[in-house]
Amino acid sequence: MHCTNSGNDSVGIPSVDDANPSGRPQRAAPIAESLARLIGQQIADGVYRAGDKLPSLRELAQLHRYAKNTVVVAFEMLVARGLVEPRRGSGFYVLDVDHARPPADEEPGQLSRAMDIVWLMREQLKTQPDAVAVGDGFPPVEWLADMRMDRYHQKVVRTGLGALFRYGSRFGYAPLRESLVRKLGDVGISAAPSQLVLTHGANEAMDLVIRYFLPPGSTVLVDNPGYYPLFGKLKLAGVRMLGVPRLPDGPDLAALEALLQREKPRLFFTQSLAHNPTGSDISPAKAYKVLQLSERYNLMVVENDPLADFKPTSAVRLSALDQLERTIYIGSFSKSFSAALRVGFIACNAALASDLADLKALVHVSSSEYCERMVDVMLREGHYERHLVRLRQRLEAATGHALQVLDALGAEVFARPTSSLYLWSAFPGVDDSLTLAAALMPQKVIMAPGRVFSVDPTAVSPWSRCNVGAVESPRFLATLKAHLSQR
Repeated sequence: MHCTNSGNDSVGIPSVDDANPSGRPQRAAPIAESLARLIGQQIADGVYRAGDKLPSLRELAQLHRYAKNTVVVAFEMLVARGLVEPRRGSGFYVLDVDHARPPADEEPGQLSRAMDIVWLMREQLKTQPDAVAVGDGFPPVEWLADMRMDRYHQKVVRTGLGALFRYGSRFGYAPLRESLVRKLGDVGISAAPSQLVLTHGANEAMDLVIRYFLPPGSTVLVDNPGYYPLFGKLKLAGVRMLGVPRLPDGPDLAALEALLQREKPRLFFTQSLAHNPTGSDISPAKAYKVLQLSERYNLMVVENDPLADFKPTSAVRLSALDQLERTIYIGSFSKSFSAALRVGFIACNAALASDLADLKALVHVSSSEYCERMVDVMLREGHYERHLVRLRQRLEAATGHALQVLDALGAEVFARPTSSLYLWSAFPGVDDSLTLAAALMPQKVIMAPGRVFSVDPTAVSPWSRCNVGAVESPRFLATLKAHLSQR
């Protein structure tokens, strides 16, 4: 058999059949090791599960452009490691290997090193049914269950089968943008479809704004404490990030004006309502003052509102007061529908929206029209309004109960809203919430320590972000009580 090498094999690794008639795998070994490591990782990640048949030798050889012997050696390595077994005349099958033990770099002993932005993002993306995720950023799944996507799939397919095989518009699915015009109108923001750009979630929206406005070395203002994934994006962009202290009624205005005078930043990223992580809401008086400062110092305010569906439409928003003149409004459906849909949007002036749509096309080509059609169908169904009523009722009840639990524990609560997914809490005798998180992790109670949300991640903080849905867990209460009683 003659096998033409290309891809990784093109660096001069001969096939057994052509260049190594002795049959001994010589230079193929490093390539085989890489292939074995790749398949082993796929098994560990659940791509291949116990009992699954691996692709055949021929299929893998053609897929990777490897010599057949390279694949044979890789399979032998997997067999030796106890990951797969050969079955005569049938192929290679994945064995039932216990992957429950976390990798060494995620062991609790590594917490002091790993408790950073990336660590918390990894924790948010894990599915641990036996863990109490007190630091979780999402509402409990059961709160969203009545908006099951399987109810809407057939309608999505029937209305757009042809378009679903192509990229969508650079602005995003037009009917959803029209639906968003009405939705924004409900909260007092007047916008046209040309002022809306749909994105792959609110995080892509922030990424586009950063790329457009902030070259490396520029200065930007953020809430402190604030939204930690935003901090990570700004660091990746090489942007100088300055924190505006967050108070229970919004940004510290004196600190904000001092930074505007001294640093002359172009942007201020903030969350007016249901602030992450403190749960606080901006007061009307402070909202007007922030907009006055933005006009005086030529500042653009980027208002992220991921929990808009959980708040009353009458709640104060900077973008509603300003009507998108000096504000950029970012929204999302991750918290109220499903994070799996990854549908967000930017609302801003029309000229900027066109530029951001071009940037989106350059960087990401388009967002997912299938997901956008799904959200549009969900918004247009009468069930959506009932869903919002239930969401707000559940959140208000959970917030009230969580405040009772935290008060019973003797915790200091930063802000006491009537409804918020997050409560920023400091527990008695706890000077560093990172230490608390490390102590509770072996009991699978996952906390979100304050330093993760700080512009300075080395700053010691007594505060923790607590999800009101998780605070209701009796296991959280018992575990924390036991820990505090030992201090």
